[in-house]
Amino acid sequence: MLSVIIPTLQAETTLPHTLDNLAPAGIVDEIIVADGGSTDRTAEIAERSGAKPISAARGRGPQLAAGAAAATGDWFLFLHADTVLSPGWETEVSDFMHSPEAQNRAAVFTFALDDHSPSAVRLARAVAWRTRVLGLPYGDQGLLISRDLYETLGGYRPIPLFEDVDLVQRVGKNRLVQLGTPAVTSAVRYRRDGYVKRSLRNLSCLALYFLGVPPRTLEKLYR
Repeated sequence: MLSVIIPTLQAETTLPHTLDNLAPAGIVDEIIVADGGSTDRTAEIAERSGAKPISAARGRGPQLAAGAAAATGDWFLFLHADTVLSPGWETEVSDFMHSPEAQNRAAVFTFALDDHSPSAVRLARAVAWRTRVLGLPYGDQGLLISRDLYETLGGYRPIPLFEDVDLVQRVGKNRLVQLGTPAVTSAVRYRRDGYVKRSLRNLSCLALYFLGVPPRTLEKLYR
């Protein structure tokens, strides 16, 4: 069984596109929407789509952990609420899950934005390099991992920021596979903040994280 787990907060605008893309896929057995206290139509949209909404403490780390705890599948696919998987994703995911070494590996998708500007293309190339060379994908690339490996690694920790980096570090670069299917994420935040400004902020926070600054302190800087 494959459980898709989506953390949400005020996601009524983007969640329908994410869920619509998952619905036709025959390999998805359940969708868990772990909500951090939305006051918009997020829960209603989840219910109407056939997903199972649950309440969780706010923060991607706590929400992802709660979603995994509620899931019944033996495979987990963690996905952001503003990310849409490109056509054919289910074939590549199924092939990965049935590969001989899959139980001891995890997979992420190829990062893409719904923007074809030069800035968006440059960012996508930088993310591909970071994933390939450093083994540091972010959560907007999704994460496909078996329940056994997820639990062996200790799962998502209840931290408010860089919960994705924290987990993939425990997976390890040598056990991380980058799938060819693009995971297309909304570029709204990059257009709003500016590609350079937002990228520099993300890199600065990541550097501070590796220097040992607590995630809760980083969250204040990030927000």
